[in-house]
Amino acid sequence: MAHPLFHPGELRAQQLAQFDSVHAGIYPTMPDQHREFYAALPYLFVATVDAHGWPVATLFTGPPGFLRSPDDRHLRISAPRCEDDPAQAALHPGKPVGALGLDFSNRRRNRVNGTVSRMDKNRLEIEVQQSFGNCPQYIQRRQLVAQQNHSQAIEHLAELDDAARQTIRQADTGFVASYAHLELAQGGVDISHRGGLPGFMHLERHSLWIPDFRGNRYMNTLGNLLAEPRAALLLADFESGDVLHLQGITQIVWQPDAVPNPTPAERYWRFDIQRAWRFAGALPWRGRNVEYAPTTLQTRAP
Repeated sequence: MAHPLFHPGELRAQQLAQFDSVHAGIYPTMPDQHREFYAALPYLFVATVDAHGWPVATLFTGPPGFLRSPDDRHLRISAPRCEDDPAQAALHPGKPVGALGLDFSNRRRNRVNGTVSRMDKNRLEIEVQQSFGNCPQYIQRRQLVAQQNHSQAIEHLAELDDAARQTIRQADTGFVASYAHLELAQGGVDISHRGGLPGFMHLERHSLWIPDFRGNRYMNTLGNLLAEPRAALLLADFESGDVLHLQGITQIVWQPDAVPNPTPAERYWRFDIQRAWRFAGALPWRGRNVEYAPTTLQTRAP
């Protein structure tokens, strides 16, 4: 029997992955432990859809407490917006939105999907429609050290330059924004984490080959990509503080042997880069003392 919490793309992806049954802990409101979790975070990853139908992703930051939930149906972000940021500029009341909270100190992560219920210059509120946690797999533990003098100079890249390619090659963490079936209660915008050893996203000319390792079997991202192949990637450089935002067209490769430089992945997806932006020095902290997750270490090629 089809699970009512999954849209047709997700159900199709589960079928193609040959999952017999998927049990989901997806809720219409935020549990108290999730509300407490968000309130302690100094950052939140957020995705929406721009005026041209492209997914876009961004990062909001602030002191712990800048995220709060007045009740279990609403998550409030108190932070100024940057209108030069393509994702933040696309946020308006009524827009679909997905958000991911991730604690780099303990690998805990939770997600909410919903719509923007209200906003002003320094505040945005999400009306939650789906709330769920994810396992700590492939999340690298990091100590975040505050960087007092940070900027957010935004540069549109007509082509990937050497610095952008270096960011991709050394990345062990990424965030993918996708969406599908906005007309359905099970559909919407989603932003999810991807992790691996440095270089796990293999860059070949203007395409990225991204492994899909064993996960929670929900197939939220790949289910979205089956229905809507456009996606966005957000890559943070924890040394320089730069953030790279990419938009591209995706194609799922269900047989991992068909890709260059395969790793122990269950499947791959190709991301053909169409647009790129760099947010120089956008992170108000730097990441130190990286500790790779045990599951990440198991992805080494034999």
